[in-house]
Amino acid sequence: MKNKLTYIIDDDKLTVKLMSILISKNKFCEEIQSYNNAQHALEELKKNEFDKVILPDAILLDLNMPIMDGWQFLDEFIELSLKKEIFIFIMTSSIDPADIEKAKEYQIVKDYIEKPITAKKLDAICKLIGEIN
Repeated sequence: MKNKLTYIIDDDKLTVKLMSILISKNKFCEEIQSYNNAQHALEELKKNEFDKVILPDAILLDLNMPIMDGWQFLDEFIELSLKKEIFIFIMTSSIDPADIEKAKEYQIVKDYIEKPITAKKLDAICKLIGEIN
């Protein structure tokens, strides 16, 4: 297990449930916090931006959501003064080449992963985090 806390930011409740089960089964992290609204996740990050213990180690971020989409979340996230490096992985059903290229413009995005998430994809994320650390 590499991560203590992972945020799942996705408006699809079924996707969050399936991802949570898979993450728990594969011991990806100790704790999962899910947000069906990226704005709520951002508010939580702002509230805890100086407390490394409470901040997540990884964020699995969907792109297409109401209220605040993944791109808007990323734009606001990079403005935060977080005291911890957080690994962000885009987890989306979008296969649009423009989205894939846009994701590469964000240094904080470690990978672009197409849904559905699988044990193999989760293992690849763990290996990537290990390489970065």
